[in-house]
Amino acid sequence: MKVFTLADSSRTDRLGQALARARPQHAVVHLEGDLGAGKSTLARALLRELGVRGAIRSPTYTLVERYPLAGGGEAWHLDLYRIGDPAELEYLGLDSADVTLWLVEWADRGRGGLPPADIQVQLETEGDGRRAQLSAHSDAGRVWLQRLAGDDAIADVS
Repeated sequence: MKVFTLADSSRTDRLGQALARARPQHAVVHLEGDLGAGKSTLARALLRELGVRGAIRSPTYTLVERYPLAGGGEAWHLDLYRIGDPAELEYLGLDSADVTLWLVEWADRGRGGLPPADIQVQLETEGDGRRAQLSAHSDAGRVWLQRLAGDDAIADVS
């Protein structure tokens, strides 16, 4: 487990960028936290670092946004806050071999209908900033956190 103190949004961006640089080829991230905790902010910074250009919209109302990645494959950013039952995921058309990165907000609402997390990111507000706790849930996730620990760009974030 890794814990980061994110004093402002620029540090949240730096954590997202570092996650992008360290990520495995195929990855699933479950983003947890209350409304306004920074889940979409972190996802947006990660996607930017992976070469996504143009608007990166929060999937609050669309439930899923798809982004082609510069290195190949596709990232899917899901916000399942409005899902009442995991069976509703069937209507989102989430079956695609091209997905190399899943960023899932409110993943607990889609339990059983989503791929398991490699990393779970728990975000919470702390004063004027945020606290991010990253937990690995797979071998790929453990390697990811090890790579992340070696990124000097986030040394002053933790």
